[in-house]
Amino acid sequence: MNIHENRLKQHETIGCCGIDCGLCPRYHTLGTSACPGCGGENFKEKHPSCGFLTCCAVKHGFEACSFCSEFPCKRFDAEKQGFDSFVTHRNVLTNLATIKHEGMECFITQQKTRIALLKEFLAHFDDGRSKSFFCLSCALLPIEALTKAHSAAQAFITSQDVKMKNRLLREHLTTAAQKHAIDLKLHTKK
Repeated sequence: MNIHENRLKQHETIGCCGIDCGLCPRYHTLGTSACPGCGGENFKEKHPSCGFLTCCAVKHGFEACSFCSEFPCKRFDAEKQGFDSFVTHRNVLTNLATIKHEGMECFITQQKTRIALLKEFLAHFDDGRSKSFFCLSCALLPIEALTKAHSAAQAFITSQDVKMKNRLLREHLTTAAQKHAIDLKLHTKK
């Protein structure tokens, strides 16, 4: 199902596997290492061996694996057991369940809120070393916790001291993560 000559999917920020590419640091990278999102323009050049995309979009014409009658198949074994090293994959099964039961449009609406908050964090609170932390926070924390942290940090948005703004927002996000028992470490050890 080719939507466009170089695109494989309609919603390129929603991975077939359930990851939200719009919350990935590589999606927000400038330059040649930027990722266009799952099935986005020239995605195969960045990730030529994505088994999820090949099976889901190329072979079956689905936007997400949750539309397949075999979901969750053996491709999700690593996620089911918590062995995937890509930390934002922690939510793929939850994301795909949401897509399956509430629909793609409902999920996209929810993710647009997350992406808008991430863009705000990157534009006003990034000290040049926090993109991955902000992406991870926006991918894993409940939207209400993100909104609350953003509201608390808004009081300092006009400040020119980016390090101070960054520290305060990171503190709010870390506190929210602890409250929800969410690990915001970038690397997992298994």
